[in-house]
Amino acid sequence: MSGIIVVFDFDKTIVDCDSDNWVIDGLGFTDLFNQLLPTMPWNTLMDKLMLEMHAQGKTIGEIKEVLHRIPIHPRVIPAIKAAHALGCDLRIVSDANLFFIETILEHLGIKEYFSEINTNPGYVSEEGRLRILPYHDFNKAPHGCALCPPNMCKGLIIERIQDSLSNNGDENKRIIYLGDGSGDYCPSLRLRERDFMMPRKNFPVWDLICRDPLLLKAEIHPWSDGQELEQVLLQLINKITSLDDESSQQFISSDCKMQTLSVTAHEALPKVLPKPTSQSGAVASPPQARARVQIRNNGRKLPLRVLAVLPPRPLHVPAQPHLRLLPLSSQHRFSTLNSYVKF
Repeated sequence: MSGIIVVFDFDKTIVDCDSDNWVIDGLGFTDLFNQLLPTMPWNTLMDKLMLEMHAQGKTIGEIKEVLHRIPIHPRVIPAIKAAHALGCDLRIVSDANLFFIETILEHLGIKEYFSEINTNPGYVSEEGRLRILPYHDFNKAPHGCALCPPNMCKGLIIERIQDSLSNNGDENKRIIYLGDGSGDYCPSLRLRERDFMMPRKNFPVWDLICRDPLLLKAEIHPWSDGQELEQVLLQLINKITSLDDESSQQFISSDCKMQTLSVTAHEALPKVLPKPTSQSGAVASPPQARARVQIRNNGRKLPLRVLAVLPPRPLHVPAQPHLRLLPLSSQHRFSTLNSYVKF
């Protein structure tokens, strides 16, 4: 398992349209939807429309048939499978609903690639009609975020994921977030400097970020379609893996140096050898005296060669500054928006 969590929005990110509108249009309820939309929140409206569909004889099977025909870019599924094969933890944060998402993922054969789906509850009731409920019960406990719709704050979900990582000692893991809608702007503001935001270009979240990209701490890597999503995502995964491997090697190197300095001259360095003489009594030219000091680093013995003739007095070893790895910071980000396009 790599140290990367990839969080996908669903509508217009994994699938190439809005799943709610796809079902409404596919079953002939577009006019009723447009009529009722100004009167109630979207999530509440979807639940009411499911009731109307059931009353007019539309079955769960018919809803599934429409969902099975939903469009998806041909490179999105390979991207998901490749990210999973590279050890990434894949999750979904979506303002769609669980019934729609699971039906589509099962049909595409990729449900098992996701460890977590955060979305509005959706289930078939005992009466055989589809119920769609809000993720946050805004009537009893509003989430209080002015950036998000009343039924779901994706930023709070990202914060919960971050808190879970900290509680499990995985705070060094990085998050890559992919989204397109205005609801994906709030979570983009919650990402850290070590994280990455992948907004879909020329969609609402992209427009919001463009107003002031420096509000985001995370690096910004836009994409336009499924092919570019795959390219950018896999390049980011490879980049993060290389950075983490390099950091790990530098920490090991730093640890070795500090342990070497902690060995005192009295304890580790051998005494000066007398100069050898020839049979005639003349002093022979000595070869370089070599001493091998064994130190331990995480259970491994590492040889240290001292390539100088040692003086008879204690050797003063000057202190060395600790090596410190700089985290990803503003030096990895850019002050102009065009510079964010790295791939």
